[in-house]
Amino acid sequence: MPRPNKVAIVEEITADMKATEAYYLVDFRGITVTEVTDLRSRLRAVEANLTVVKNTLAKRAAAEAGVEGLDDLLRGPTAIAFCRGDLVAPAKVLQGFIREKKKLSIKGGYLQSRVLQPAQVEQLATLPSREELIAKLVGGIAAPLYGLANVLTGPMRGFVVVLDQIREQKAQAA
Repeated sequence: MPRPNKVAIVEEITADMKATEAYYLVDFRGITVTEVTDLRSRLRAVEANLTVVKNTLAKRAAAEAGVEGLDDLLRGPTAIAFCRGDLVAPAKVLQGFIREKKKLSIKGGYLQSRVLQPAQVEQLATLPSREELIAKLVGGIAAPLYGLANVLTGPMRGFVVVLDQIREQKAQAA
């Protein structure tokens, strides 16, 4: 008969898996408590949380949540970063932490019903942020409008320049 505390842990992990569209699995070998605390605070800043899990309980939770394909990733020490907001920001935080501390390794991830390999998570981390993408989209939409406005005001601007030159010629003649 399963222990009540383990049942509660499985239920908590299951709820997190169902509530989020993306999460990333990391191997946290060689990381100190201070570094884990630092990583957790960085992840909280981007609306994500890091949970150290026992693999057998995580496998049960994945089965209960209807998530398939995580069994290969759930080997060795595992922590899961569950995303609440931007789906890419936690991957960027994890990659930045790995580059900075030379510790941790990404095992993989899960994004919108799809299991991700470590290389795919690294690719996600290189994507521009949501705000940058929106700015590029707005800039792409605004550029032709700006060009159109510039073309439409061109004849008027030319007419004003011609009138100014005529005024200057008359002023010199007088």
